[in-house]
Amino acid sequence: MTAEEQRVLGCLLEKEVTVPASYPLTMNALKTACNQSSSREPVVDYDDRTIQDAMRGLKDHGLAGSTWADHGRRTIKYAQVAAEVLGLADDERAVLTVLLLRGPQAPGELRTRTDRMHTFADRGAVEACLTRMAGREAPLVVELPRRPGQQDARWAHLLGEPPTVPGPVAEVDREQILADGPGERDNQIRATYAAVAEDYAEQYGTWLDERPIERWLLDRVVDLAYERPIADVGSGPGNITAYLARAGGDVTGFDLSPEMVDVARREHPEISFEVADQRRLLRPPAASGWGAITAWYSLIHYTPTELVAQIGYLANLLDEEGVLAIAVHGGAEVSTTAQWLGHDVTTPWVSHDPAQVRAAVAAAGLVEIEAYVDLGEDRDRVFVLAQRP
Repeated sequence: MTAEEQRVLGCLLEKEVTVPASYPLTMNALKTACNQSSSREPVVDYDDRTIQDAMRGLKDHGLAGSTWADHGRRTIKYAQVAAEVLGLADDERAVLTVLLLRGPQAPGELRTRTDRMHTFADRGAVEACLTRMAGREAPLVVELPRRPGQQDARWAHLLGEPPTVPGPVAEVDREQILADGPGERDNQIRATYAAVAEDYAEQYGTWLDERPIERWLLDRVVDLAYERPIADVGSGPGNITAYLARAGGDVTGFDLSPEMVDVARREHPEISFEVADQRRLLRPPAASGWGAITAWYSLIHYTPTELVAQIGYLANLLDEEGVLAIAVHGGAEVSTTAQWLGHDVTTPWVSHDPAQVRAAVAAAGLVEIEAYVDLGEDRDRVFVLAQRP
């Protein structure tokens, strides 16, 4: 299959499971699915003719077809028959769908990205599915040789030449930190910050003084909040929260680590801090939504897939014209620290591609206000300010 045929078939397979009420798909719905900026690599901009040509090819392959709507206006709709023709089990179908939509991936990535279509018990279940698909009389997938810098082998489908994904992002499996499940990674984060809380506050208490661009962006957050409540998620020892408060913000700090919250309350007794998971943050008690939410380096322990989900979740908690402010480390790397500030820890760190961060913001329905990449000597930093319409 051509790259266009792969994208169209992947969208039909995906949408039949995730939005069955609107399936089969109209031309407009199929075009939107093909061109969406999230869960697609690479992002494309197909027109009607491109999709029609791809559908014609899929019909020739016997993998898709068209039908007429059985009510209302006589509208042609498109559907896949590949799942039946290829005899796909639910787990195989989910894996093949994601490989069609995003190109070669490692088992850890596949486990996370197939969750809306099929829930795998663990990484081993994904690998067993891949092995089964590769062992067919006509194999559907193949394990690729590892490339330099990769810590995990990737798999590709065999229905056609996979789309080429430019840049280094595809070279590193940043989902690998979830190999033992998100719960284990969360436990590592809690244990790390419990151990370093006191030393962290002492070591990094004044780092914001040396970063004028970050102070300027935080000042903008306060201005755009228009005196409405601000949530600083992943507030740590409270440095960013305190700066927002000094700038005039009505701010509350939230952090996953009780030890970090204890330090923040001691260092900034005039500010409210609460122990809370930013993935389960609630709206403010006396308002319909937050005037602003700052996630200042609070997404640096999460995978790209999780980042998309968290940005979408936080965006839904904003009031009208509310602002989401994000700071992350830029790049496409993943690493684990064994010692930090004199403590033995196991801490995963993830850098995020700027284009993917901006795409996640757009997918969440927010309008970008500012976006910058600060090229630092130690690491790049990515900043995005976006507003709910």
